[in-house]
Amino acid sequence: MRSRKFLKAEQARLVWDAPGLLAGVDEAGRGPLAGPVVAAAVILDDTRPIRGLADSKTLTALQRERLHDQILAKALCCSIAQASVEEIDTHNILQATMIAMRRAVEGLRLKPAKVLVDGNRLPTLDVLAEAVVKGDALVKAISAASILAKVHRDRLCEQLHTEFPHYGFAGHKGYGTPEHLEALQKHGACVHHRRSFSPVAAALTRTATGALVIETEAPMPIVIATVETVHLDLRAAL
Repeated sequence: MRSRKFLKAEQARLVWDAPGLLAGVDEAGRGPLAGPVVAAAVILDDTRPIRGLADSKTLTALQRERLHDQILAKALCCSIAQASVEEIDTHNILQATMIAMRRAVEGLRLKPAKVLVDGNRLPTLDVLAEAVVKGDALVKAISAASILAKVHRDRLCEQLHTEFPHYGFAGHKGYGTPEHLEALQKHGACVHHRRSFSPVAAALTRTATGALVIETEAPMPIVIATVETVHLDLRAAL
């Protein structure tokens, strides 16, 4: 008679993922009308946990800034990259986001065994990768990446604000708020606006046959007859 041990089915554990470091990846800035799209990749250190990691959209600006500094101090390695406005207009925002994510992963000092990406699309990578819907709320490494990307892009928008204060970039961060749309209608598009986005394209159409007035600190406005496209590469040097 066969023993109970023989009759009991035993299953070997299937290990699909190679052991090693895990990186989380997320982006910030897909929806705005201006500025680059930013992506971050983070490999956390399990021996140095960070409390409070969450989807960056659910955190206050102060919480994001605090966690941003902790992530940089405690993570094994981090990388922040971006795709420019020119790349967004050339490739479309989805493909530009994938480009920024790939650059972020490739910029990591340590190579991960697996990459978890927020959302349902994956960039082209040379490592094992998985898309995780709502991953910024479910996976701590993705949460950390979302915080780094958001804080970095917000800081870029504050820099843009000093260059073009009449658009209000420091407040709306490039999103199509009523204030931003009103500024677009009044001033037209600047070099940091995404020309492939319909509100910006509409603003360019309105000013195509007329002079564009750009306000400066000078007592009188400067009138420019033509609008030149200037590419400003703000990619973080990592």
